[in-house]
Amino acid sequence: MQAKVYVTLKKGVHDPQGEAVRHTLAAMGHKDVAGVRVGKYIEVALSDKTHEEAEATMKEICEKLLANTVIESYRYEIS
Repeated sequence: MQAKVYVTLKKGVHDPQGEAVRHTLAAMGHKDVAGVRVGKYIEVALSDKTHEEAEATMKEICEKLLANTVIESYRYEIS
């Protein structure tokens, strides 16, 4: 099984990296870009688990390691 994890800053949390990208895009002539948010994409390979076990494992992994749940949101897809 494989899980694809997407971690992003919560709305309202300042994103300096996204702002830097937006400013650079404007300098490149892309003045129509109104905003950029930067996040993380992580792939996790899970071995020999039921879908329910994989869900529980991924929730624990995300909340304890991959995302700072105070300022970040996460979602994952298991396939």
